[in-house]
Amino acid sequence: MNTIIRFAAGAFALGLIACSPQQAAETAPTEAAEASVHPVSGLQIVPLTVTSGDTVHRFDVEVAATFEEQRQGLMFRTELGPNEGMIFPRNPPDLASFWMRNTPLPLDIIFVGTDGRIMNIAAETVPYSLESVAAEGLTSLVLEIPGGRAAELGIGPGDLVEYEAPAN
Repeated sequence: MNTIIRFAAGAFALGLIACSPQQAAETAPTEAAEASVHPVSGLQIVPLTVTSGDTVHRFDVEVAATFEEQRQGLMFRTELGPNEGMIFPRNPPDLASFWMRNTPLPLDIIFVGTDGRIMNIAAETVPYSLESVAAEGLTSLVLEIPGGRAAELGIGPGDLVEYEAPAN
C-alpha cells in the first residue's frame, strides 16, 4: 500500500512540475517551435500566417484538435508570447462561440470563415468572463492570440489566415 501511495505522490509531483508556468518561461518560443510540441500544453505547434494587404504576420500556434484539447484551450495559462497563439480547427465548420472561463489572459479571439478569411474578432476579451463571444458565420478555424495584438498589427476582417496542418 505504501508503494502505491509513494508512486501516486511522485506522479502528482511530476505532473505539477510539468505544468509549471515557470517551465514555460524558461523555454523560448523559437525553441518550442523547433520542438513542435508546447512545453506546457503538450500540443503540437505549427506555423500560421495572417496576410493583411502586403504584410504577412507570422505566429507559432498550438493546435487544439480534439474536443478535450479545445475544451481546455488556454485556461489557466499565465503566459503567451506576442507571436504565439492557439488554433481550434472546426470540422465540420460551425457557428463557433467561446468564453473566458478560467482564462487569466486577455485574448483576441479571431473567427475565420470557410474561405480562410477573418470574419470577426472579439478583441481583448475579459479574463475569467463567462460572457459568450461568437462568430458572425460558419467558422472553419478560431485563432486566439494575446489581447490587443490584432489591433497592434493591423489584423482585421478580410485578412487571410493560413497554417500548416499538423503531422499525425
